[in-house]
Amino acid sequence: MPSPFVYLPGVRLTEAELSAACLDGHLVALGDGYIPADVVETVVLRAASVGHLLGAALAATHESAAWILGRLDEPPARHSVQRAVDRRLHHVVSRRLLYRDPLIEGADLLSIADIRVSTPARTLADLARSPEASSREFARRWAKDRPDDADEAVAWLDRHRSIPHKRGARMLLASVRTS
Repeated sequence: MPSPFVYLPGVRLTEAELSAACLDGHLVALGDGYIPADVVETVVLRAASVGHLLGAALAATHESAAWILGRLDEPPARHSVQRAVDRRLHHVVSRRLLYRDPLIEGADLLSIADIRVSTPARTLADLARSPEASSREFARRWAKDRPDDADEAVAWLDRHRSIPHKRGARMLLASVRTS
């Protein structure tokens, strides 16, 4: 069920009406939607603001999951998503999404506002394994700020035998824990 506090363009109000409400100070932008200016931004509202992009078949991962979980202040320009259903998706989902096809297992998912989001451990492990230097640097800062999350991410990596860039991710997370 959509959140009554998240206004998406074209659902209840047009983009122009929502923008006017922002100019009047009644609403503020949140992800792809808007929320009342006096409502506290929460994990649930962040998830609800991108729910229309993900639908039932996709899960938010990487920077998108980190933003929903409150580890990033601003949403990414393109949301990272991964297939969360057994069947393959044979269509272009959206240009707003960075789509990864491998199935993300249910054990690695949280349900927030009926939106699937990768767990903090999986998200941190994915960011540490990323070929993007900016993602790895963000993973380093996250692990330094939250050592328990780093321990859980290392444990997640240890439970999975054959995944790309595992050694580099373990080294990154271990270096933060020992410094």
